[in-house]
Amino acid sequence: MLKRAKPNQKTSTAIDAHVGARLRALRRGRGVTQSDLGAWLGVSYTQVQKYERGIDRLSASRLFQIARIFKVPIGNFFEGL
Repeated sequence: MLKRAKPNQKTSTAIDAHVGARLRALRRGRGVTQSDLGAWLGVSYTQVQKYERGIDRLSASRLFQIARIFKVPIGNFFEGL
């Protein structure tokens, strides 16, 4: 059963979970810790965990920043959808 979002409440979706899983795979593949990525982004490692689990959405600017850090196209995060 899907939860209904309250007005102005942001909810995560299956797409957010997919993007987060792609981020986790990329980060692990490069041998980067959540703490390191968090430091580069200016967020805590727990925030990186939330991104990777799809709990918190990645904004377009944050996704762009991550793509630049890992030197991959933004589309990389959406492959397989």
